[in-house]
Amino acid sequence: MVVRDATGFIIIDSGYPGDRAHVLACLRHLGLEPADARALLLTHGHVDHTGSAAYFSESFGTPVLCAPEEVAHVQGREKHQVTVGQVLARAWRPRVFRWLVHVVRAGALAAKPVPRAEAWDAGRLRDLPGGPEAVLLPGHTPGNAAILLPRAGAIATGDSFVSGHPLSRTTGPQMLHPMYHADSAAALAALDSLAGIEAAVVLPGHGPALRTALGRAVAAVRT
Repeated sequence: MVVRDATGFIIIDSGYPGDRAHVLACLRHLGLEPADARALLLTHGHVDHTGSAAYFSESFGTPVLCAPEEVAHVQGREKHQVTVGQVLARAWRPRVFRWLVHVVRAGALAAKPVPRAEAWDAGRLRDLPGGPEAVLLPGHTPGNAAILLPRAGAIATGDSFVSGHPLSRTTGPQMLHPMYHADSAAALAALDSLAGIEAAVVLPGHGPALRTALGRAVAAVRT
């Protein structure tokens, strides 16, 4: 996801390692130079969101920022990821098997940590294009967060909740399969922190954008 205004642009999450060419092509299609990114913000440290983070950090010196509670995960000093065992136990299911093939082809096994990742703070975020604000939503990972873009009336929810996923048979606001969460109960409870936040566009980490009020989307997840 790209956020830009008159002061420049930032990237929020960056897909799998194999998505790098798409990320770079998207930026250039918008008339942007990848090296000019003011920052790359991560909702959390899973490989399908951090795929190009090490590349931007190493190639351009782009600041890679995440919640303080997620720094060790992004830097590779901790691991909060679905395990091989959890996946293999379910790989007999066609949807799981197809997803597994996709993530391997997308370079998940070659993902690199980001040793220079830093913790964001409110002031540093406020000075970035779009004036983003972080909302900590622990459970999916310890430092999982949503990123509110108040000037645009939008919020990037990452995997706090999504609107679709290869393992799901439905579309619309929903939680990911429990195996993806470090703590499923905490992930659901954390959505309480979104109460009172106004956003008319919800940008999940998986599935299509939702043009609906954030509160309505969260209520749909709960029901």
